[in-house]
Amino acid sequence: MLSERGSTNGIVTVAFLAGVRSSGQTWAALGVSARLAVIARLRRLVARDAAALAATVARSPADTLVAEVLPLAEAARFLLRRTPALLAPRRLRGGRPLWLFGVRATIRREPCGAVLILAPSNYPLFLPGAQALQALAAGNAVCVKPAPGCEAPMRALADLLQQAGLPDGVFQVLPAESGEAAVRMGFDHIVLTGSAETGQRVLAAAAVALTPATMELSGSDAVFVLPDADLELTASCLAYGLRLNGGATCIAPRRVFVTEADAAALQSKLLARLPAIPPASVPPAVAARLSALVGQAVADGARLVSDGEGRPVVVADARPGMALLEKDVFAPWLALVPVASPEAALAAAASCPYALGASVFGPPGAAQAMARRVRAGSVCVNDLIVPTADPRLPFGGRGRSGFGSTRGAEGLLAMTVVKTVSERRGRLRPHLAPATANDAALFAGMTALLHGNRRTRWAALRAMLALGRSGATRA
Repeated sequence: MLSERGSTNGIVTVAFLAGVRSSGQTWAALGVSARLAVIARLRRLVARDAAALAATVARSPADTLVAEVLPLAEAARFLLRRTPALLAPRRLRGGRPLWLFGVRATIRREPCGAVLILAPSNYPLFLPGAQALQALAAGNAVCVKPAPGCEAPMRALADLLQQAGLPDGVFQVLPAESGEAAVRMGFDHIVLTGSAETGQRVLAAAAVALTPATMELSGSDAVFVLPDADLELTASCLAYGLRLNGGATCIAPRRVFVTEADAAALQSKLLARLPAIPPASVPPAVAARLSALVGQAVADGARLVSDGEGRPVVVADARPGMALLEKDVFAPWLALVPVASPEAALAAAASCPYALGASVFGPPGAAQAMARRVRAGSVCVNDLIVPTADPRLPFGGRGRSGFGSTRGAEGLLAMTVVKTVSERRGRLRPHLAPATANDAALFAGMTALLHGNRRTRWAALRAMLALGRSGATRA
């Protein structure tokens, strides 16, 4: 618990947050072009130091370059292209209510102020890095709280931002243990990437200061395999999803709904690909949780067809309602769920409270139609995971998978607050005139005239003309 002027390691204090806000105000005042100039230089520095940046992540350099460094550079390029138009003041034209004559309205997008990013451990460079760049482009100051043991990537990014010309104090890396204190301090916006349970704790703490938040939370992704799907392609994609980052990916395939006629063939093709997947390092607590859930599923009639001894866990003949299919477990595993039809698959998938991502495999027309019906924040057709790295696409979930968007135009706009500016021109202000006894009749007639059917409008017009002849209307 943090007192009003307490701190964690002397870092997260009232004075510290005030300094962050002050730095942000100076940064915002530079304007969009100056801010993007820094991001443009950062992009070149990321390209120059790509190998060194990849080395800060505890994963193979090739995997880190393709999964984190390259997408980060693409996120920067997206911001350079789209930010000026997205953040430009928008003058409203057309559709103004008749009774607001002389009013000119503009919608402005302004920075939130000080943004706190609570970063994950599975992609410790790209996910918080892309979120931070969006916040910076919008004119915010940013504090990133890395996951324990994952400070190096954010410190490397901080160094590159400094080389790119970012003013002091605008981007800061907090100690990994300062999360709860930082949340309670009253930042202007919080972005969390983490589990649903962590999201609940963060929201409870953020509620003290009424801090708005974007929650990018857990997934237990569904895969729908339609009749006439390419099973070789499907199996290869599923194997890739099990291999990528050792299964520690929030949109990895977990619940594979396949028609009963194709279930055995898909199982065979998937199992043939498992020996090529290198063993993953799974934390003991996670492994124990998965083992318990799998054991319960087997006791309820599922079959364990790959036991996880040096390869991913695969469960066949799983059924809706099994606890395994309703939990998020960050490890290389999936369950094959035979269904009678695509309709049955949709119904079965709905029992899971998570709705982050999904994939559909099948003929293009049928797969697209299915994608439109799937409850998820992102749906890939005849692929999985990789297309969501497109920086143009917003990313976010539903249900226990969170709310709000990161990345894409929506993610950038989420780092802003809306201000409307209304200017009234001319000297006429009818609402300033003293009230009259006929005001109710006047306003009822105006409503009918503007919004009624033809007959009602004619009656209202006659009544208002009569009020005008009597001199009872407002000047």
